[in-house]
Amino acid sequence: MKPLLLKVSSGPAHSFSVRHDVLPDINNRWHCHPELELIYFKKGNGTQFIGDSIKQFKAGDMALVGSNLPHYWRFDDVYFSDEPAEVEIIVVHFCENFWGDQFLQLPENKLIKVLLERSKRGLQISGNTKEKVAQQLAAMLDTDGAERIIMLLKALNTMAISNPVNYLTSIGFKYDHDESENDRLNNIYEYSVRNFRKKIYLDEIAEIAGVSSNSFCRYFKSKTRKTYSQFIIEIKVGYACKLLIENKLNIKQLCYDSGFNNFSTFHKHFKQVTGKSPLIYQKEFTKN
Repeated sequence: MKPLLLKVSSGPAHSFSVRHDVLPDINNRWHCHPELELIYFKKGNGTQFIGDSIKQFKAGDMALVGSNLPHYWRFDDVYFSDEPAEVEIIVVHFCENFWGDQFLQLPENKLIKVLLERSKRGLQISGNTKEKVAQQLAAMLDTDGAERIIMLLKALNTMAISNPVNYLTSIGFKYDHDESENDRLNNIYEYSVRNFRKKIYLDEIAEIAGVSSNSFCRYFKSKTRKTYSQFIIEIKVGYACKLLIENKLNIKQLCYDSGFNNFSTFHKHFKQVTGKSPLIYQKEFTKN
């Protein structure tokens, strides 16, 4: 499966791109690009796909995505309604060598070079580091000239010295750059996110993928390194995490709203995916 290869435009007066987006459908599909991507969700919630990682994203989240690492942020349906909720994103795209081939070889930039190498697996930026970088990104929108490059360097240095190790993809994830593939996986993701609360039958999703029922499971695992049933469980658990954070439903109610048929199954899969029980997950988030 080949994600859509996007052309990122930086403009004739700039060596890298900084955008302030307020629409939920900007590059809202499974895609990749040679540029690294630093993205901050100031407003907006949805499902995040990076490589073989699936999780919910929420307002305040930030990620650094390495070169040609496939990714897709699918905003919740409320952002596409007749009266949509607000979206606000700051996103930076830059090539690793936009400042020259020798810049990262300087001894002073060793930690930044390590950071960019780690970004090939995708990094979730959190805590005080995220807060500092968010301020630097906001400032970057209002700067120009050399100051703009300095602000990007400051943001990268802030992440580098904090030594973030919150990897998003598994260590064995590899993307096969097969130019003959199309956007089949994007169709699978989109359909799954829209319908995960009900039972999705094999022949149903195989038809969406445009392959036979017999070959779908093998196809999906070869592209994602997980079974389709595990993929759906991760989407359900991610959605349950969102509901736990919002704290609008009790745990048994959100179990069924997340697409699980009984509480024991929900509890088992939630702990397998997150390493915590739903109640402990909610208490830890509330405490933080």
